[in-house]
Amino acid sequence: MSYERLEQCPICGKEDFKNFLVVTDNAVSKESFVIVECTNCSFKFTNPRPDAQSIGKYYESDDYISHSNTTSGIINTAYHVVRSITTKQKVEIINRYSPVKGSILDYGCGTGTFLTACKKDGWEIRGVEPNAKARAKAAENTGEIIAEKLEDIEGEKYEMITLWHVLEHVHTLNETMAQLLESLQEDGTMIIAVPNADSHDAQEYKDNWAAYDVPRHLYHFTQQTMKRFLKKHKMRLEEVLPMKFDAYYVSMLSEKHKQGKTKMLSSVVSGYRSNSFAEKNGNDYSSLIFVAKRK
Repeated sequence: MSYERLEQCPICGKEDFKNFLVVTDNAVSKESFVIVECTNCSFKFTNPRPDAQSIGKYYESDDYISHSNTTSGIINTAYHVVRSITTKQKVEIINRYSPVKGSILDYGCGTGTFLTACKKDGWEIRGVEPNAKARAKAAENTGEIIAEKLEDIEGEKYEMITLWHVLEHVHTLNETMAQLLESLQEDGTMIIAVPNADSHDAQEYKDNWAAYDVPRHLYHFTQQTMKRFLKKHKMRLEEVLPMKFDAYYVSMLSEKHKQGKTKMLSSVVSGYRSNSFAEKNGNDYSSLIFVAKRK
């Protein structure tokens, strides 16, 4: 196992961090990892972290649903029920920002559920998925060749690029963003969904907040730090949209981390409380969708 320590903040480049939180990997390894906060721009990131060659073992779980599509257990069953609704909502979002259905790249496409829906809706689809198991399932689901890495599709251009809960997993954060922008048409749209470390459920559950998901989540964005990141890459933020179901799903997982078992009533109450807070406090939902275009 090899670890790496970041010496500079990935967003502002400063070298002064403070420890923010110690979080246990409840999903796979039971190891503890430190989340640090940049004293200059407040960006939070897991540091140190497994390097890109070592991170794979932390995804080796049948419970890691975006790679396995498992329906085992009440949490995963609930995830699948909600996913059918949110997938439809995602397609509606891309259609709103690109009324003419062209080409779409879904980076980190998992098992291809979203891309399959896009294809049925008339989009020309392309997917990139590093995980071999998920990539094979995505190819089966979509009927298309799924690339392993961005280098496999160099030279291609897209009207729409989406990253649904993916950016927080990417080791080469700035390099990957630059590559994606190379693949985005001049008037294209990029959609990035990430957990929000400023949400009410993050404050409530603290180190048990499931969306910290260390060490798989390398970065822990807020609205402020995502805006800084987009500005760094000369992107203009068009809109910030909520992912309201995430508050309930994340609360279910967080209750399991905290209590050792799923507590449905507590999860529902926590999710509702988080969404109610966000509605009155600057859109700080459990997860957020950032819609951006080039400046």
